[in-house]
Amino acid sequence: MNVNQSAPPVPPFGQPQPVYPGYHQSGYGGQPGSTAPPTSYGAYNGPVPGYQQTPPPGVSRAPPSSEAPPASTAQAPCGQAAYGQFGQGDVQNGPSSTVQMQRFPGSQPFGSVPLAPVVSQPAVLQPFGPPPTSAQVTAQLAGMQISGAVAPALPPVGLGYGPPTSLASASGSFPNSGLYGSYPQGQAPPLSQGQGHLGAQPPQRSAPPQASSFTSPASGGPRMPSMTGPLLPGQGFGGPSVSQPNHVSSPPPQALPPGSQMTGPPGPPPPMHSSQQPGYQLQQNGSFGPARGPQPNYGSPYPGASTFGSQPGPPQPLPPKRLDPDAIPSPIQVIEDDRNNRGSEPFVTGVRGQVPPLVTTNFLVKDQGNASPRYIRCTSYNIPCTSDMAKQAQVPLAAVIKPLARLPPEEASPYVVDHGESGPLRCNRCKAYMCPFMQFIEGGRRFQCCFCSCINDVPPQYFQHLDHTGKRVDAYDRPELSLGSYEFLATVDYCKNNKFPSPPAFIFMIDVSYNAIRSGLVRLLCEELKSLLDFLPREGGAEESAIRVGFVTYNKVLHFYNVKSSLAQPQMMVVSDVADMFVPLLDGFLVNVSESRAVITSLLDQIPEMFADTRETETVFAPVIQAGMEALKTLFQPQTGAYQTLAKECVAQGCCVDLFLFPNQYVDVATLSVVPQLTGGSVYKYACFQVENDQERFLSDLRRDVQKVVGFDAVMRVRTSTGIRAVDFFGAFYMSNTTDVELAGLDGDKTVTVEFKHDDRLNEESGALLQCALLYTSCAGQRRLRIHNLALNCCTQLADLYRNCETDTLINYMAKFAYRGVLNSPVKTVRDTLITQCAQILACYRKNCASPSSAGQLILPECMKLLPVYLNCVLKSDVLQPGAEVTTDDRAYVRQLVTSMDVAETNVFFYPRLLPLTKSPIESATEPPAVRASEERLSNGDIYLLENGLNLFLWVGASVQQGVVQSLFSVSSFSQITSGLSVLPVLDNPLSKKVRGLIDSLRAQRSRYMKLIVVKQEDKLEMLFKHFLVEDKSLSGGASYVDFLCHMHKEIRQLLS
Repeated sequence: MNVNQSAPPVPPFGQPQPVYPGYHQSGYGGQPGSTAPPTSYGAYNGPVPGYQQTPPPGVSRAPPSSEAPPASTAQAPCGQAAYGQFGQGDVQNGPSSTVQMQRFPGSQPFGSVPLAPVVSQPAVLQPFGPPPTSAQVTAQLAGMQISGAVAPALPPVGLGYGPPTSLASASGSFPNSGLYGSYPQGQAPPLSQGQGHLGAQPPQRSAPPQASSFTSPASGGPRMPSMTGPLLPGQGFGGPSVSQPNHVSSPPPQALPPGSQMTGPPGPPPPMHSSQQPGYQLQQNGSFGPARGPQPNYGSPYPGASTFGSQPGPPQPLPPKRLDPDAIPSPIQVIEDDRNNRGSEPFVTGVRGQVPPLVTTNFLVKDQGNASPRYIRCTSYNIPCTSDMAKQAQVPLAAVIKPLARLPPEEASPYVVDHGESGPLRCNRCKAYMCPFMQFIEGGRRFQCCFCSCINDVPPQYFQHLDHTGKRVDAYDRPELSLGSYEFLATVDYCKNNKFPSPPAFIFMIDVSYNAIRSGLVRLLCEELKSLLDFLPREGGAEESAIRVGFVTYNKVLHFYNVKSSLAQPQMMVVSDVADMFVPLLDGFLVNVSESRAVITSLLDQIPEMFADTRETETVFAPVIQAGMEALKTLFQPQTGAYQTLAKECVAQGCCVDLFLFPNQYVDVATLSVVPQLTGGSVYKYACFQVENDQERFLSDLRRDVQKVVGFDAVMRVRTSTGIRAVDFFGAFYMSNTTDVELAGLDGDKTVTVEFKHDDRLNEESGALLQCALLYTSCAGQRRLRIHNLALNCCTQLADLYRNCETDTLINYMAKFAYRGVLNSPVKTVRDTLITQCAQILACYRKNCASPSSAGQLILPECMKLLPVYLNCVLKSDVLQPGAEVTTDDRAYVRQLVTSMDVAETNVFFYPRLLPLTKSPIESATEPPAVRASEERLSNGDIYLLENGLNLFLWVGASVQQGVVQSLFSVSSFSQITSGLSVLPVLDNPLSKKVRGLIDSLRAQRSRYMKLIVVKQEDKLEMLFKHFLVEDKSLSGGASYVDFLCHMHKEIRQLLS
């Protein structure tokens, strides 16, 4: 079904960018970057000065109308971006860099290297000016050389946690500083040395539990005099005095002295990296970036430590420096390391509280008692034992559950268990279902519930003897006693009105108003449905689908069709009283496809002709859904009772609504999407639909939507063991009470996110248990229960909590929490809440788990080192920081999409993948390695694919070789490439085949079809492409990754002080 409106559009990302006062950009609109005056950052969460004083154009919530817009309104034609003040070629690309992320070699000899001479000067208080402008930063990057002393690697001593990485403070408690802190003009923040760098300081103490601390870059060549500035708290003057002899190398590493304090239990040694790529040597703490001596004037990482290696040298002018992006945690590096370390072995679920591989890693799962991470992922696999400890850490305890997740072909679907008329075995008190964690006692005659400790009798037909370990001898023959996920056939007691359900039905409700007919949409849809009806979802090996189909067309009235197999031609019945909706026929409306094939085909041929001359532009919406729901109610389960809202009534009748929108102007997606949202359905939006450009995307989405396996009329409940309980739920569903998640429909792409809170103390020995039970009707009309079980560890040490968190799941939860928050709170409040919570999480780690070090270092937990970069991406998203070109409809659409996303989808949605296409060998069948989502990573001699699950861009650099252009686009030069092209020509050469194959492969991985947009360097469309380079500063005022990391450090230091 669709809602069409007629006026020309406000295309997404289509408005001219306002030039904000106090916010100058280099090279835009003809401004030379070098002359832009430096400006201080405004408050981080506040609007850019002068920004959004008036509502963005095209966003007013006027009622939809079918009139043309006033002539005075200058709007671009559909599908074309309108970038007013940017002429062709005005947009300049930033510094191009072909230097990719370097990897640390793992197996080469390390030796001491002499440090470059340094002059150390006493610190002098001095006023701080604004930070460098983007133009100055560009110049700094272009002129920066990264070098320094190479540190010998220490073998892991005492504790073998992952690499601590330390990043100097870029934001001390300075007077006159904004939220980021300000520094003398043209200078970078003060940078302190990371922990445990040989050649920089004495031997390091034992590493903290899986810490990451970041060191910043030093300029190569002779060391320059340091910038002057106030000392950070707890720091002395850095570097030896000028009269000291030069220190060429540091003392040898020593083992821990007897009686040294160790923080946290021992863990695995840090993984060694591949030695085949050039790059920085692995440092003792695994920091990013080259090792070097301490920065002059900034003391050693903990008070009282000498700073070896600083040497006098001739004073020279200070070159501007800034944080090296390669020296801070890289999502690409973390993803690559996890693939290398965990992608080859299957993930066996037999051990309690195991953290699974990242969602970006391809791995096989062997179910041995806990649900696969494809079904359930948690923010932490080690839960604090007490609520006080949970409040102190501020890490949300949540699970992202995808009950009907699709599995790869190598993994078996959950086994179906039939217990006959007696039904599945449950606990008498808490109603939990039989699972591997239940304890059988008294020779097998009774069992103790693992959730509530109630003792239950075992029914005679279920009795079995126990072996010498207390396990039932048939444990491995019964899925419910040996596997984490399985299904029970439900008895009639689990069905509405104690009657088994009828097979499900699909009703296709087609908009036949003037716009839908004129655009060619109706003809396209009817042609597609003829073949699509052969691919309705079916059970396992069934020859044909049990699902029945019906057809309704509508404009301002509704037309129902009788397509009974005995008829020669379909019959139409019109309902014009949309205020009092009823279904005019019972027999012949819902039919079996194979029986009524000829009549259905005849109807689909006639519909476009029947309405070809329509002039009706008005459409109805609510009555359409009501009609479909009445049809299902009348034909399936007659029910009585007055329901307050349409969505609630749909859920009660098991009627799930999927909505396809084709708006040409504002249609109030927020309101229209309420019914799909509450019934477990999906919304698809195609702004300014044009058959030639958008048909492939629409038809692909329609095919997938019709063919996907769906559970109907579902109810889900999450049970937990004593000590924690489910308190909050996020997703596309309806809840009539505090425990049951009701879903009229649930498919394999939808997730339900559940938050847990303590209501008692947990036991470290017994751990915590979750059981998700989903009662649903299968595509064949069979009532089933799908059960997923997961056992988690419990801890009394914060270090154990931080060692077992999963950042991707954490971000999924935080995004959904924030996106729901904007409905009731100002966006600024929601953003502040996210930043504060993140700072509290990291400050608690720093205070309680990291070994003592200078306040100038930012120390992050190893498994949370990507939390700042990912959180910044959420804060910069269109929902929380929309630019002027983002319409209200766009925000509402993205908000409801993210609500149901799984962890893999939010991962790529917030941090898009950027793939260079000409770097890897053409004959290579594997996906090219991704690079970081920043303009600095783009080389103008290369071609890149960028994807985020909804959008797909092919960026072409201006200096790409002519042969590459010819091979991909079949034109002879860069200037002849059509910008905005959405289909690559099919050419018979290796490069063309490889790129088109890669695009098909990316589309197959995502739940929605990604339309391709070809973007040329320095073209108007490049502004849209750069919106997805999330490590850079955004046009709507979002901070760059480096700036946000500095801001987070300042927040953490304020909390600690």
